[in-house]
Amino acid sequence: MPSTSILFRWTKVIVTALIGLMAALIAIDNLSDYGTNYLFVEHVMKMDTIFPESHIHYRSVTSPVLYSATYIVIIIMEILMAVFCLKGSWQMLRNIRGDAPAFHGSKNWAVAGILAGIVLWLFGFEVVGGEWFSMWQSTAWNGLAAAERVLGPLFLVLILLHLRDE
Repeated sequence: MPSTSILFRWTKVIVTALIGLMAALIAIDNLSDYGTNYLFVEHVMKMDTIFPESHIHYRSVTSPVLYSATYIVIIIMEILMAVFCLKGSWQMLRNIRGDAPAFHGSKNWAVAGILAGIVLWLFGFEVVGGEWFSMWQSTAWNGLAAAERVLGPLFLVLILLHLRDE
């Protein structure tokens, strides 16, 4: 049976790679089915499905250029998340049998990838989409559950990555 330290290291490598794979698949889906998720961004920013009596419709955006720009930023963040997590997983794998400081130091790319995901899903979806554009009011175009589904593992992996192996 491998030591607990090696098992924790393998766990960190594997879960970081899985987060990277998830982000890559999300980005690929958004690129290969661009129109479907573009509509999501458009409707959230238009605020055309929130409560009609809401007093915040003044926040709505009606510019297709801004819809496209926002969607491109989302895809770029997903790609960065994927690349950083996969590179971080590779860096940790290369140092899996190294001493504790070397292994811990190899986590930087992984942490950067997790941070990119947190910025996208917490700030982009929860703060901007959910609160500024009141996505929570829409039954048709509400991505908050999806954001929370992604954020849970991101925060758990971030905590796991910060545990030191001595």
